[in-house]
Amino acid sequence: PGRYLRWLRAGIAACAIDLPGHGRRYLEGAHSPTMTLNVVEQGVREVDRVVEALADPRFAGAFDMDRVAIGGMSAGGMVTLRRLCDAHAFKCAAVESTAGSFDLMPEYDGRHPPEQIERLDPMRHLEHWRSIPLLALHSAADEMVPLNAIGSFIDAVRTTTGQNEDELRLVTWESTGAPAEHAGFGRYANEAKNIQTEFLGAQLT
Repeated sequence: PGRYLRWLRAGIAACAIDLPGHGRRYLEGAHSPTMTLNVVEQGVREVDRVVEALADPRFAGAFDMDRVAIGGMSAGGMVTLRRLCDAHAFKCAAVESTAGSFDLMPEYDGRHPPEQIERLDPMRHLEHWRSIPLLALHSAADEMVPLNAIGSFIDAVRTTTGQNEDELRLVTWESTGAPAEHAGFGRYANEAKNIQTEFLGAQLT
């Protein structure tokens, strides 16, 4: 995707992985809404192994292990936010079209075990959140993840940490024309990519 080329041109090394059961890791049924939190849970467990692998000599030092960001889209954003609720060394994070409060995802009730929701809901694990810069991009018309599912989370982080709006940014568009208003940001795709690249560049370079 074009976003990674922009990062590279800005001097930011990129490692992009497929979610469990997605892309080159495709598994039948993994895209079903009933499997979302299973995908998120496995993804959270994989984060540290992926980061550790970036230090491998085969990458010839391309990755600065003292300046690592994390991010994700949709379920990948949920992986990101939940991982950030435990001890970590990430310098910043960027998410899009994702939820930080599962209480505002009513379809999860009855679809996933309550104990799994409790384990994975970022909003319920803010006690370990570190004050790092966070950028969230979202369409207000998103048909899969309501805006308040990320907006309320960012408000809670601000309350918990005292971080201001410059450190915790939520950028929204009323509608974008993207499929289900959920991925890619349609006619605002270029703007979204630029905002994200500028954010990462300011924090990492």
